Amino acid sequence: MYDVKGRQQWNVPKPPPVEIRASKKRRSTVSASWEDGRIVVLVPSRLGTKERDAVVDELVQRLLRRAPMHHSDDLALGRRAEELADAYLDGIRASSIRWVGNQRKRWGSCSPSTREIRISDRLRPVPHFVLDAVLIHELAHLIEPSHSRRFRNLAARYPRMAEADTFLHGFSVGLEAAHERQAQLPSEVDRPADEPCGLASQGLLFDLAAQPWR
Repeated sequence: MYDVKGRQQWNVPKPPPVEIRASKKRRSTVSASWEDGRIVVLVPSRLGTKERDAVVDELVQRLLRRAPMHHSDDLALGRRAEELADAYLDGIRASSIRWVGNQRKRWGSCSPSTREIRISDRLRPVPHFVLDAVLIHELAHLIEPSHSRRFRNLAARYPRMAEADTFLHGFSVGLEAAHERQAQLPSEVDRPADEPCGLASQGLLFDLAAQPWR
């Protein structure tokens, strides 16, 4: 996790499992992506153990730094919301905050009457400041249900709100494009075993020849 100023804290969620898949078809690229709650790293089978371990460790750490809440549970999400509320919204509290998989049109939702907040799991791979902005947005609705000037002033207390809005606009376009591409991909039966699937925004792809550990 990160503190409100973006500095890494010690209380990160438990690291996710990592699966390494070696392929003879791969020559010079290594990829890492999220898949069903674990990190899958695709490597060329020619790599020696020492080089492979260095590559895998580097890519896993980069994925975790880029989206530290990707593998978090509802408890970690709630703790992060409390940290943000204490910093920007006078310690306001929701009755519950949890990840949900049924919000495909919205990033988050708030029910002021029950004080429940739901965050779309599509946000798991985004940078920490973007998720923070969405949490602030929903927490602000506990104080002001409408999108009035008062609400905008509350949300604007988070200094990276405009930056996060810009990111989410591009991210939304990317999700739609990825969904269209996914619909055109061959079936799992026809797809090569080492071909990465899923959203490009959820993974990393590097050329081994260009990496500092070479």
